Amino acid sequence: MHTLRFVMMASVTCCLIAWSFESGAGEAGAPSASASIQAELDNHPGEVVQIGPGDHVIDAPIRIHSNGSGLSGYGRIVQSNPAAPVVVIEGVSGVRLTNVTLTRAQGHEETTEPAVRAMKCEGLDISGVHIVDNRTLSGAIALEQCMAARVRGCEIINYQRIGVDDRTENDLYGYAFKVIDGTGITVRQSGDVQIDGNLIDERRIFPTKDVKDANHLGELTDGKKPTKKGRLAPKDNYANNWHQGSAILVTSPEETDHVLITGNLIRNAAQGIDIHADHVTCSHNSIDHAFIGIKCMHGARNVIISENNVSHMDLWGLVMLPGTASHPAEAAMDGKPGRVANDTRGNVIANNVFSDFGFGYEYFNWQSSKGGVISLESGQLAENPIMTDVIIQGNVVYDSGKDQVIVDGKPQTVPPRYEYAVFITPEPRPQGLWFGNNIFQPGRGGVSNIPLTP
Repeated sequence: MHTLRFVMMASVTCCLIAWSFESGAGEAGAPSASASIQAELDNHPGEVVQIGPGDHVIDAPIRIHSNGSGLSGYGRIVQSNPAAPVVVIEGVSGVRLTNVTLTRAQGHEETTEPAVRAMKCEGLDISGVHIVDNRTLSGAIALEQCMAARVRGCEIINYQRIGVDDRTENDLYGYAFKVIDGTGITVRQSGDVQIDGNLIDERRIFPTKDVKDANHLGELTDGKKPTKKGRLAPKDNYANNWHQGSAILVTSPEETDHVLITGNLIRNAAQGIDIHADHVTCSHNSIDHAFIGIKCMHGARNVIISENNVSHMDLWGLVMLPGTASHPAEAAMDGKPGRVANDTRGNVIANNVFSDFGFGYEYFNWQSSKGGVISLESGQLAENPIMTDVIIQGNVVYDSGKDQVIVDGKPQTVPPRYEYAVFITPEPRPQGLWFGNNIFQPGRGGVSNIPLTP
């Protein structure tokens, strides 16, 4: 059952008359343009405010709260307050945010806030927006409880930062650790969303061993609550998954539904595309350099992952599993309503190409991994339902090391840098896996850890 937690409003056609606003360029500390831009929006509801050339330094978020309103133009809105988003859009329909550049003042790039926060919106169109140096622990563009939203043709550059992943409030984890973190686009509790043709590229922080050592990445540290390790905590005081976040995250299992993720260019992410939703089509994306290319879990069902080009991964090219949020059907009990099963099933993995595996930035961290380029696994917890009914066809896993590659400045032929082309959890084994017409070049351990049946 997919129930969004708000009431949708009637769609409003955006007025074509646009008001123009210009502000003098300046650094952080210059007079704020927040009030002036906000006044233009408030005084002309339902119309689009044009942001003229130059820098428009603000110290409070610009709030769009009228149906059919928006911002457009080729100026830069520069947020000098790291504790605030750049633009907030809430409870409206038919809003357009187009072509503007959103960034943060020099010395104030690190934040816990998004550049664009959109909540309870319908028919939102974010197009051609450039987001630069919004280095956040959340999404640079964050959609929550939105219907029929479109994020297309945008650029998100340098969205990651060094920080702490605090899991002390989650009983399954109960610890905090030092990480590289940051997400480009997040979608939560939403439906009928299109994420198309965006460039998401981290050009500042690279997850090399030197960066790991200099920042003590992976080391456990203090969180909001005292450390109390749960079932999924590491045994010692180090967590090797110190590169967190995703270029694109579509989440809120059992709530987010019907999403298109198409034609995006992703480079130097932790996870390229992370899917925790139903009825998702993920196709024609190019993902280069990450430690996970595509992850699909937490009860994701009826998902199509097709015709993606995934290169330079170091742990998994694609991993699909139930995850902790999956559960069997449950009857009403002790005042809690009954709920249907949330399991990972009925998915298609087709016509994807995985190449250059193990030649990314993080091979040093994952080279001892025994998994596969395509990994089909059981749940994180014993109580998670087994994954069922997945078609895997027409995919290519290509061992780039069999050709000559450049290692230490010299052309060399090297052994495979993956254990298996396909790894399947042997017990409890996912059921109903159908393989056909794939090209799987063997890894160090062979094509797969168990025989693949057609």
